[in-house]
Amino acid sequence: VVVDPSDYERIAARIRESGTAGITTDVRRELAARAFGHTATYDALIAEYLRNGEFPDELAVGGRRLDSLRYGENPHQKASVYRRTGPAGLSGIGAWDVVSNDALSYNNYLDATAAWSALAEFAEPASVIVKHNVPCGVAVAEDQVTAFQRALAGDPISAFGGVIAVNRIVNSELAETIAKRKYDVLLVPGFEAEALDRLKQRKGLKLIDTSRTLELPESEVRMVPGGMLVQETDRATPDPDSWSVATERGPNEHERADLTFAWSVVKHVKSNAIVLAKDGATVGICGGQPNRVDSVRLAIQRAGERAHGAVLASDAFFPFADGVEEAVRAGVSAIAQPGGSNRDPETIAAANEAGAAMVFTHIRHFRH
Repeated sequence: VVVDPSDYERIAARIRESGTAGITTDVRRELAARAFGHTATYDALIAEYLRNGEFPDELAVGGRRLDSLRYGENPHQKASVYRRTGPAGLSGIGAWDVVSNDALSYNNYLDATAAWSALAEFAEPASVIVKHNVPCGVAVAEDQVTAFQRALAGDPISAFGGVIAVNRIVNSELAETIAKRKYDVLLVPGFEAEALDRLKQRKGLKLIDTSRTLELPESEVRMVPGGMLVQETDRATPDPDSWSVATERGPNEHERADLTFAWSVVKHVKSNAIVLAKDGATVGICGGQPNRVDSVRLAIQRAGERAHGAVLASDAFFPFADGVEEAVRAGVSAIAQPGGSNRDPETIAAANEAGAAMVFTHIRHFRH
């Protein structure tokens, strides 16, 4: 059974030369594996369509290889990238168009996915910069150039060599701004002709047109030794009307807008996630720490003086008051956190003592 047209000539040549004897056991085994993989992928697509989003007792995930990668996360690891079959394949990398000459690496795909997913939070002009699979700068603004500049200002050191995602067509001004520094990947929903020409001159910059992609997939599959974990994608968006004010003072209008922005960003940062934001831009981000207070301290360190008057979003509740105490000591004026800790009264007291506002969002955004 030969299911891939790319095999036709190779198999035909063997038959012409040696008849069916030319199709050795090893070749038959290879062709059988391709055939079973092909039909299994087809069956997985049908099963996914029929189950209507439910988690089945038996799960099959189908995909087709887009490319063989030079290596995985490290040079000693083999890697390939696959496109999910069916509509799910239009929810991300399967519909991206790489319009530059340089091929994407395994790590490029990971970082690009993180940037694209975070960017989906915003309808207004926005920019996300990702480094090592974590946002290091996010901002919204009235125009795309300002959004990018403010995202870069959030952490210009970490942004070097990172991945940029912008949700507006790139014009010449933005292209010129981006071309001044080294970045690995740029994801945008289209390019003006002059902008594309300019960016192609930037050595090492991979360009991705995301204009054909649809919304985020409904579920996520993560491989673990001996199995898979499957969950719904975290699609929860900020709903300030459902938040409850925990402190004596509630956030003012400006603080509430910044808290809404920070809460959109924090779910894309590795837990324990802390985001400091001011005027629609991040000024300090930290996550992936074993304890929350260290995340607060490092986010404040990255923000520096900008922490004064900033707001803070925490992806989960504060188990102790120390994280809030560190934040208000640095000048943070308002905090958003899920609430629900046995020590909530202590964290509330710490915020009240500093005159800071605190809201409970009643939803958690862990991202491991």
